[in-house]
Amino acid sequence: MRNDSDPRFDALRRWLAAQLGGAGFALERASEDASFRRYFRVAREGAPSLIAMDAPPERENCEPYVRIAGLLHGAHVHAPEVLAQDLTRGFLLLTDLGTRTYLEALTPENAGALFGDAVEALLRWQLATRAGALPDYDQALLRREMELFPEWYLSSHLHFELSAAEKLDLQNAFRLLETSALAQPRVFVHRDYMPRNLMLCEPNPGVLDFQDAVLGPISYDVVSLFRDAFISWEEEQVLDWTVRYWEKARQARLPVAADFAEFYRDFEWMGLQRHLKVLGIFARLTHRDGKPRYAADTPRFLGYARAVARRYGALAPLARLLERIEA
Repeated sequence: MRNDSDPRFDALRRWLAAQLGGAGFALERASEDASFRRYFRVAREGAPSLIAMDAPPERENCEPYVRIAGLLHGAHVHAPEVLAQDLTRGFLLLTDLGTRTYLEALTPENAGALFGDAVEALLRWQLATRAGALPDYDQALLRREMELFPEWYLSSHLHFELSAAEKLDLQNAFRLLETSALAQPRVFVHRDYMPRNLMLCEPNPGVLDFQDAVLGPISYDVVSLFRDAFISWEEEQVLDWTVRYWEKARQARLPVAADFAEFYRDFEWMGLQRHLKVLGIFARLTHRDGKPRYAADTPRFLGYARAVARRYGALAPLARLLERIEA
């Protein structure tokens, strides 16, 4: 792969040549995500492929990635190993977890087994929780995330103007959701534990895109897994998988609620907070960052949000607002 007008790509090639001791290699684009990071597959003759990360330091900080990869390995979760690093320039050399994501591999027939593996890895991650290792998912961060919804999804994307009463209803809903989230037991939270970031590999799954991990609500990663941005399941199936997680978490002595109904309400409200946030993020990616492909999945998130808001009397004003938005 050549790119004559990309100085960072040229610098990455030179850095990789030094790390690999002059051995020959070829680069191909491996993936891209919603951030400014780029990933390249490093093909080597007679040796396993590797992954090179290019993260412009003025835009991205590689230090959390390296540190959290260590936490995941300590929890016996299969994450890329950092083989070499240049944090000043934003270059990492990583082991390669393969090319097939859960999102590509999932079918109704294999979903139970694959999600079973994902839950086992999640339990190990949560059981490794220790104070001070990750930043706190605090009230300020929860609120900043939800404010993306009116700023980017309603205003920039839909050009939707809220009335004074609707603004009050939305802020009241935000307070309910953040209070619920902050009342939950705190564990290590990946913060994007979804099929697109899980790789089909051995041991299964491989876990990617973990650099934003925090100490936060215990239901967060579970709802990210089962109510995903890019694939949907029937409510009965989601309920069944969530029960199975909750039973395993109790057996492992994780601090989930003793009453499943209480845990499931926390799960739903945590998911609603996340879905409002992601609606804002997808709109921002479209209008600020020039990545419009994410906008195609916003109806899925609006559907998730409406379904949850309708089920709880305290969220009825938000349900009415979401119905007006959809109309």
